[in-house]
Amino acid sequence: MQNQPQKGQGAVENLHNRFSKNRYETTIYQDDYEEAIAKTQILEVFPKTIVNSVKSDNLPFMYSMNPYQGCEHGCAYCYARPTHQYWGYSAGVDFERIILAKKNAPALLEQFFRKKGHKASTISLSGNTDCYQPIERKLEITRGLLQVCLDYRHPVSIITKNALVLRDLDLLTQMAAKNLVSVSMSMPTLNEDLRRILEPRTSSVENKLKALKTLSENNIPTHVMVAPIIPSLNSSEILPTLKTISEYGALAFGYTLVGLNDEVEPVFKDWLEAHFPDRKDKVLNQIASLHNGNLGKKNIRKRNTGNGEIAEMIHNTFRIGKKKYFPDMNFPELDTSLFDGTKGEQLSLF
Repeated sequence: MQNQPQKGQGAVENLHNRFSKNRYETTIYQDDYEEAIAKTQILEVFPKTIVNSVKSDNLPFMYSMNPYQGCEHGCAYCYARPTHQYWGYSAGVDFERIILAKKNAPALLEQFFRKKGHKASTISLSGNTDCYQPIERKLEITRGLLQVCLDYRHPVSIITKNALVLRDLDLLTQMAAKNLVSVSMSMPTLNEDLRRILEPRTSSVENKLKALKTLSENNIPTHVMVAPIIPSLNSSEILPTLKTISEYGALAFGYTLVGLNDEVEPVFKDWLEAHFPDRKDKVLNQIASLHNGNLGKKNIRKRNTGNGEIAEMIHNTFRIGKKKYFPDMNFPELDTSLFDGTKGEQLSLF
């Protein structure tokens, strides 16, 4: 029997971890099982580093850092789900309900900045899971990272689906005054009914737009990722979305096409079956048409751009939207010249 979707949860069930000898099995105590998976566990981990060097030509930044592994937001399409298996957990429900928190991240970042010879290059916060997911309200790890970046005058770009970013407006405005920060809000849909099931624990569409407007009004460079575009689910919203975000102050936008890499494929298929059973085959066939008949690709750039008639229609729609709503789209580069690796030594004197 098909498992039923849980409120506030994207994945319908746990998947077998391909790196594990043990398997998840449901039992006759199904009610107990469903109650258990509805609770989020926060586990502290102790990494030795927090900044990741990005060496791929497919990505536009040199460094990224992720204060959390796993993500409570519960997006069924999330490309990061398979990474949870390296920690011994499932890419399904575990990815949303077992969150690994790196509380020592600010201290590790300061160590990184104080390395002899470090040259500043914008760090992406985050590149894997959301740095403003719900638990951040309590743990404030991301806020700690921003404070270190401000202290050392180091540029950072933020991408998030959560209006919680406004909590740190005091730090963001100070950083923006020195051209050290930009914020990208991820908004795949303006349809609140779709948002509730597509990304169940993110901020509402209304709150995302309010956050976008507030950031813009405070002279913080804002960008929107209209991503991912999923044929027959949100692909008809492209032009209305671009119009709306331009009115709320976004300076630029980006987008990607959905690709179901590795264990994301079964998670997304189950999600479609639970929420759009009448549209499941159509959506999957159209996603496959974006990737030469495959549902996903390993290469990020090829996965994001896709190919074929539907992909070209999507690209053309964005071109029209750019010409109409973002004719002078120009997103500022952050300043790397202000970085001072001795700042920590100066601060320690007070």
